[in-house]
Amino acid sequence: MVLPVRAASRYRGAQAVYFETPERSGTIIIDTDARALYHVLDGQTAIRYGIAVGKEGYSWAGIAKIGRKVEWPSWTPPANMIKRKPELEKWRNGMPGGPKNPLGARAMYLYAGGRDTLFRIHGTNEPKSIGTAASSGCIRMLNEEVVELYDSVRIGTKVIVL
Repeated sequence: MVLPVRAASRYRGAQAVYFETPERSGTIIIDTDARALYHVLDGQTAIRYGIAVGKEGYSWAGIAKIGRKVEWPSWTPPANMIKRKPELEKWRNGMPGGPKNPLGARAMYLYAGGRDTLFRIHGTNEPKSIGTAASSGCIRMLNEEVVELYDSVRIGTKVIVL
């Protein structure tokens, strides 16, 4: 599948940045206030990606691990989301993966204590949302950037959401 062309924004464009941390190489640190995801390369460098975060009341913070990775994931809106947005009823049994799917090109499922948190790091079919609080709690990335991150991490990767 072809990935959408990225739109211009200060939140777009992965960059290698100075990032001092005691966390191990490979760790993902998400700063929701800064709308940034950092993929740690070493104790002083990380790749920074612009993200969209959860709207007020829908965000999550904590430590998790990537428990599952899926290319072009299907999406099933939770019952409470269907209540808020009745037009999603038609997807009650799932929407197949593809460019119109809100999870975008890739999804990494966050697990804590061996259980699915129901929060994800995923692509988006709404690239203009990057840099905003727009989701129902998940971390959205541009499709081309989530593919890059997806290809760089393994199941079990530590994720810290601040």
